[in-house]
Amino acid sequence: MVEPASKTIPDAITDILASQYQPCSAQEIYANLPDTTSLRTLQYHLKQLVNQGLIVAEGKSRSTKYALANRAASSTADNQVRESDDDGLSLSTDALKVKAYIRQNLIKRKTVGYQHAFLDQYRPNVSFYLSPAEREHLHKIGKPSTAPQPAGTYARHILNRLLIDLSWNSSRLEGNTYSLLDTRRLIDFGQVAEGRNQLEAQMILNHKDAIEFLVSAADDIGFNRYTILNLHAMLANNLLVNPAAVGTLRHIAVGIEQSAFLPLEVPQLIEEYFDQILQTTAAINDPFEQSLFMMVQLPYLQPFDDVNKRVSRLAANIPLITNNYSPLSFIRVPNDVYIEAMLGVYELNDTSLLKEVFIWAYEQSAERYKAVKQSLGEPDPLRLRYRDALKQVIATVIKEAMTREQAVSFIHKMALEHATANETEAFQNMVEEELVSLHEGNFARYRVTPSEFEAWQLVW
Repeated sequence: MVEPASKTIPDAITDILASQYQPCSAQEIYANLPDTTSLRTLQYHLKQLVNQGLIVAEGKSRSTKYALANRAASSTADNQVRESDDDGLSLSTDALKVKAYIRQNLIKRKTVGYQHAFLDQYRPNVSFYLSPAEREHLHKIGKPSTAPQPAGTYARHILNRLLIDLSWNSSRLEGNTYSLLDTRRLIDFGQVAEGRNQLEAQMILNHKDAIEFLVSAADDIGFNRYTILNLHAMLANNLLVNPAAVGTLRHIAVGIEQSAFLPLEVPQLIEEYFDQILQTTAAINDPFEQSLFMMVQLPYLQPFDDVNKRVSRLAANIPLITNNYSPLSFIRVPNDVYIEAMLGVYELNDTSLLKEVFIWAYEQSAERYKAVKQSLGEPDPLRLRYRDALKQVIATVIKEAMTREQAVSFIHKMALEHATANETEAFQNMVEEELVSLHEGNFARYRVTPSEFEAWQLVW
């Protein structure tokens, strides 16, 4: 039950509507009122509040929905007039208002601090940043038409493309000047671009490690401390002034460049709200709502000394990877629009612009990976069936630094143990092919360390 029984019915109704990001039907409001309230009593108070001008009613009869009067004009972007801005994105009037406000000189924007109510008022599966129509659209374009598969199967199938796309685009949104070709050479061959800052190469390689972690550990990741802290540790590796800040929550004050927003400074509250963000995200049922919620709330809290937005962008992919949706790699997202969208969250607690950037970005990503998947064909059913055994065997070969002769004997033994009688030879061939194709850009999925891989290569 959302509302305490001590509140008056009109107060309870307005509080429920204030916590929502879309208009609500009478049934939705009724579900969150005290059990002693009848539907007829609710309808009476709704009519009174409409007559008083405190709320507005949209639609007729059973399709009627209610919203606070001061939020009605911006309750949903679905029915708003949309315009193309100078970046080529088609944006609603609400999103354009956010852009217009943020583009004002900093001196004209109101200085604001962290508002815990922005997080606290959100109720999983009751509050939504995305409308039902938007969620339905994202599900339709993002879900491959395949039979149910183990977590992470889709991302593993397109991993080589995803490593390049997401590493480059997420780094680009941080001002990294590596080109797409430079990024490919760095990830595939370890070639650092001449004349570029070493920090840029480190940033991209950190993304590669973090993406491989998410995909290889798809069965284990989630919105919990283990995943998010380790994600930060990988993305911040060798980039922070204080090495102790890698993978740990913030204990110092930070500022946001060119922003009127002042992040929270109390370490105890940062920790408390960080856990609240994780718990809330984990409780959300819809993967796209989870994804956007993480992109909104984690950077807003700024729980780490730095690298907060990078963590949020990769964490936004967690529900997409685990549910086998197309990943979100931020293809063609304009840097300035993304920054303005984040500033809109920081300074206005307004998700309008970020939501529309998110939807547009996902449309671009889903279209790309649909084409990539078609070019790659369907996943190998043998690899799917024996994927756990495959990982175990290859990891053992590497960790124990087996020679080719030792590996052949071991693989044959494992094939007899793990595969069916008519698939032992196919299993053995599959493992041997995988070992031959291993290189420094793809071994992390087997959860071996760089030093273990290097030691194995010396004897292999």
